[in-house]
Amino acid sequence: MKVIVGLGNPEPRYSGTRHNIGYSMVFQFATNQGGVFKQHPKFKALISELTLGDTKVLVVMPTTYYNLVGESVRAIIDFYKLSPQAVLIVHDELMLPVGTLRTRVGGSDAGNNGIKSVSQHIGEDTSRLRVGIGSEQREQMDDADFVLSKFNAAERAALANLQHIAEGCIEDFIYGDFTSTTHKSAS
Repeated sequence: MKVIVGLGNPEPRYSGTRHNIGYSMVFQFATNQGGVFKQHPKFKALISELTLGDTKVLVVMPTTYYNLVGESVRAIIDFYKLSPQAVLIVHDELMLPVGTLRTRVGGSDAGNNGIKSVSQHIGEDTSRLRVGIGSEQREQMDDADFVLSKFNAAERAALANLQHIAEGCIEDFIYGDFTSTTHKSAS
């Protein structure tokens, strides 16, 4: 079993914000696979259950706030008796420009409070798909306001072009071909 977790905030007012790009990416991935999300209160999450090849996959959108997502991830891996290596976290990355993905296995939280929460609850051995959200606009506001801002039209187009690459990375993780690298969209 593999667990794909998209980080974001649950309230509708956060939809389309930079901090919710993890939600957006995993939602689109599950939807493209025919998945439907259902509320699972005991896991504090919306979950879509998929089977890809011979692998059962849980696509997870925690319903806690971003800084508490580790609670949801911990509940899932404890229930299914999984290791942190069975988990891929899809999240926003301030240090990467929009239109860039970076994959990695393990490591520090680099100041990301969602990753910090996951690491506190299950350790640092998860795989990560980091989605770039950086732009010149970041220099004009503090980080907290920036991550809660919405993407402009050009950025949304770049992210749409990046979706198929992100889905390929998620599939690589599911099938055991996940490696640390950087990907850029063709835009």
